[in-house]
Amino acid sequence: MERKEITGNIADGITGAYKTAFTDFGLLVKFRLTLLVLFSAVMSYFIVAGTNFNWLAVILVALGGFLVTGAANALNQVLERDYDRQMQRTANRPLATGRMSVSTAVLLAGLMALIGISILSIFNPISGFLGTLSLISYAFIYTPMKRYSSLAVWVGAIPGALPNVIGAVAFEHHISMYAIMLFTIQFLWQFPHFWAVAWLADEDYKKAGFSLLPSVNGEKDSSVGIISAVFCLALVLLSVGAWWIGLTGGIAAIVLSLLNGYWMYSCWQLHKYCDRTTARRQMFISFFHLPITLVVLLLDKLF
Repeated sequence: MERKEITGNIADGITGAYKTAFTDFGLLVKFRLTLLVLFSAVMSYFIVAGTNFNWLAVILVALGGFLVTGAANALNQVLERDYDRQMQRTANRPLATGRMSVSTAVLLAGLMALIGISILSIFNPISGFLGTLSLISYAFIYTPMKRYSSLAVWVGAIPGALPNVIGAVAFEHHISMYAIMLFTIQFLWQFPHFWAVAWLADEDYKKAGFSLLPSVNGEKDSSVGIISAVFCLALVLLSVGAWWIGLTGGIAAIVLSLLNGYWMYSCWQLHKYCDRTTARRQMFISFFHLPITLVVLLLDKLF
């Protein structure tokens, strides 16, 4: 019995170690955020490819995008590990707690970056370059800039929107007007989304010295809702403009205009009430907004 108990304890210990390592890897690459980026890249590929898509290409776009985004997120945590310890929402990250060493995280980030960029480069040099640009701008420009200026959000929105271009370029082999439209949609989307998150996590962010809200004094005030609404208005105008120049059909333009108009109304509510309830609503709308937008564009392209 004692041998069985010892063997069982060893097996449980090994299993537990693997589970911890797997969980920590997911936290290191910010798995849920990475999946959203991955979704955008793959959907962009499907949208421009239409019925001419290739399943192997889809898999490579997904894998390359996942690895490059995971590498950027890992480097972000390497650079911010001391600040992550000060915030409740990030205190359990593997580097912040010491469960993972810096050298291990850097090694994993390097391997993911090398393999991911190599995979994207299989399609064409532009895809590989954009993957590299996304990684460098997120990890080494946006990440340190967050502590000094709310303008970091503008910088971070660039790598946040590049996956759409990468997915499109993987099929088209050049940066088309449609790829630029996809980039602009996700670029503009990030501001109302991120500022709603920043509103809800403002106290936590300030513990680590981050001031990311767009108001003049960096505080939670009505201007956050107004500025968010302006970006939603820009999305409405983009929806109409894309139809006007022939990139999308009339039905898609109407659906997207209504969707963006509803989000704009939600942002205006944040300006009006300045409370956590309206900020949370603005954030939750953003979670559905981007997938719906990409699905509408895909259906528009197919039908």
